[in-house]
Amino acid sequence: MRILFLLLAILAGIMLPIQASMNSKMAKLTDSPLLATIVSFAVGTIALLLYTLLIQPTLFGQLSSARQAPMYVWLAGILGAFYVVTSVSVLPHLGVALTFSLIIAGQMLVTLVFDHYGLLGVPVTPINLPRLIGILLIIGGVILIRKF
Repeated sequence: MRILFLLLAILAGIMLPIQASMNSKMAKLTDSPLLATIVSFAVGTIALLLYTLLIQPTLFGQLSSARQAPMYVWLAGILGAFYVVTSVSVLPHLGVALTFSLIIAGQMLVTLVFDHYGLLGVPVTPINLPRLIGILLIIGGVILIRKF
């Protein structure tokens, strides 16, 4: 089962630059990264609603429990919107490789902090030398992609 999760994570990673490139094309066609993001979120919302109705229609009965979530959890939607608008806005200026190299570098830096302190309930995994070396290699990769 773990291999399935690993493959799904890789697949999700593959999808991000494809999605950003498509959203960038939409931004060019609409002359607006914001409008492209709205279209992307609207299509995604419709797709999720239809998928949920087909696969697990009773799930909507649990929606009321979301009211009990801490206020900061609701910010996830804002973070997602920021991510999409930002990637759509910078991709035409930086290119796909550099944009996603920087995104991955940022992700890795914050994941070390989250893992180290167990933020938001993730399992604690202390920062250690091999993990720091991994981050430095990622940053080195970003520098190489930017330079060449």
